[in-house]
Amino acid sequence: MLTVTELRAAVERRLDQAGRAWLDSTLTDAAKAGPRPDAPGPARWELDFASAGRHARSASPATVTDRPAPDSLVAADRPAPDGPASIGRPAADSPAAAAAGPAPADGPSAAGPRAPGGPYVRGHPVAQVAPAEGFAADDLTAHDLPDAARILILHAARADAPTVVRLYAHGTGAERRAVLRALPHLGLSAGPDAVPLVEDALRTNDTRLVAAAVGPYAARHLSPHSWRQAVLKCLFTGVPLTAVADWERRAHGDGELGRMLGDYARERTAAGRPVPGDLDRVLAVTQALPDASGAPHAPCAPRALTREES
Repeated sequence: MLTVTELRAAVERRLDQAGRAWLDSTLTDAAKAGPRPDAPGPARWELDFASAGRHARSASPATVTDRPAPDSLVAADRPAPDGPASIGRPAADSPAAAAAGPAPADGPSAAGPRAPGGPYVRGHPVAQVAPAEGFAADDLTAHDLPDAARILILHAARADAPTVVRLYAHGTGAERRAVLRALPHLGLSAGPDAVPLVEDALRTNDTRLVAAAVGPYAARHLSPHSWRQAVLKCLFTGVPLTAVADWERRAHGDGELGRMLGDYARERTAAGRPVPGDLDRVLAVTQALPDASGAPHAPCAPRALTREES
């Protein structure tokens, strides 16, 4: 997983000149503001967080690997007007909305016309399901830039648990995804305060949100039962195993997970449906000898990270 310093360098290499200037200004403002638990309204950096899709643009034209999701999924990254995700967002004619500017053209819709063909996972491009270790410096795509910029903003602002909970609850799909992907880089990564956000994401059918939810934070903090359900969710929705952080450690010798996987495979076979290819890989690991205690692997207590490592 890239450090924040490495991630910023990778993002700046991909941004155009205006995007780099915006990012530098935004991170400076966020670092000065920090958490504001008693503030009456959103900080300026929170408005920048919401509008990152308009500013974090690649300096090079979109390629096939940067292609957007189908038009039907552009709306999936926006909360329904009366849905729970819209609670607390500024009204269209409010000063906060005016300061934020037009609705951000996040991720898929910002990359231009959709390239024909290509593999999709339940409607989402496979390329948009990030691996568990997160971004890599040499393959950061135009589609990754808004997520990466938002992660940098949250880190610079030293976002605490109440802040990330609020941003997640009031955010679009893209904003929620960025919150989840930022968790390993924030000070709250050592505790379970953000577990409800992970569990909420796992209840959705947005594969990009599910993939973001099963990153390093989930590997550390989800209970054995919740983590098993998360693995099944990934298999059921087509999220690749590469998105599940630390899955081999947690699945090792877990007989209960093995039983659940076996039941799932039999149900799929009886229904005449294919069994996901990743299932056999996980099942083989569950059949390995468990630790001497005989107990499945529980969440691990992470060591404290320095700010440079975070």
